[in-house]
Amino acid sequence: MQVVEFGSGTWRFLERAPEKPPASGFVWLILDRESLETDLPALQQAAHALGGSTLLDLHVKDLANRAHPSHYDYTSVYDLVTFRRLASDAEVKAELGETSSAASSLALARFGRIRTRAVGFVVFDRLLVSVHPASCFTARTFIERYLADAVQAEGLAAVAARSRLPASSADLMLRMLNMMVDSYLDLRKDLASELDAWQQQLLGPRSRGADWAALMSARNALHTLEDLCEEQNDAMQEWLDTQREQPAPWMTQAERDSLLARARDVVEHVQRVVHHVRRMEHGAETAVQIHFSALGNRTNEIMRTLTALTAIFLPLNLIAGIFGMNFQFLPLVQREQGFWIAIGSMAAIACVLGLVFWRKRYLARTGR
Repeated sequence: MQVVEFGSGTWRFLERAPEKPPASGFVWLILDRESLETDLPALQQAAHALGGSTLLDLHVKDLANRAHPSHYDYTSVYDLVTFRRLASDAEVKAELGETSSAASSLALARFGRIRTRAVGFVVFDRLLVSVHPASCFTARTFIERYLADAVQAEGLAAVAARSRLPASSADLMLRMLNMMVDSYLDLRKDLASELDAWQQQLLGPRSRGADWAALMSARNALHTLEDLCEEQNDAMQEWLDTQREQPAPWMTQAERDSLLARARDVVEHVQRVVHHVRRMEHGAETAVQIHFSALGNRTNEIMRTLTALTAIFLPLNLIAGIFGMNFQFLPLVQREQGFWIAIGSMAAIACVLGLVFWRKRYLARTGR
């Protein structure tokens, strides 16, 4: 368990949680989910001393649940927010193992690498408890960022560094949530480019089909991502409504407005991800419909050409059938030029019918 204290425009690491809340600022407790059971007594003691209440057993189970969906709950003392972030490439490789390298060369492989991790936040007035998976990049990124910002300097640089520090525990939580959502926004570029390449391959002039199993896996991944973002949106909307209806009494109006603006920004980013996912789903379905429409159109062209050729040779077969009858007396049969007259007539009929069908575009070759 790591302990960080924010206050008076500075922050510092602590070896253990203080026994009472700071006069200004707040304390941030960072725990790994794998060590939550071991650190639970110290966590409950810090929550009671700094927040005024221990965590409910049900909420502790929610924090320990790695498969918990995005969710919001509250008590009279603290808020509980569970948010699923996108797994890093290292976490995905560790989960998929050797199959990840083989799957990377398959069509729409990026969609199959969508994995998420649950991060829990317990927000008190003067205390923030965050429970992360082991080696979580979210907590590590913010610690590294604040280490850079907390370098003591003179003049405007120090003022600017202090202004980038979070003003409250809720403010820090929203900053981390915003970074998690931004990772989804970055992912959409990779998904869109891969889906565009697949659509171009599917609609290519020499395309004979597609990897439909990969397409179904991609669609399932998009549905999962859409459900995930909708859960995130619902959780943040509920938290935002609670902050509007029951604002913290110690916050100034400016701090409250800044907090609500940051929360609305997180909600707007989540909605952008949902909109983009739905647009990709629609684009994939449209590409499949265009593909089958093109196949149907190509089949119709082939059948039209075959029908025209059949119509051309039909009168020729009729003439050949007539002259093949076993009668003793037939016109032109006993004449020396009869064969060439029949061949010439058949060629003339074929040319006339071919010209007629060409003028009617029955034999015209159209682009795909």
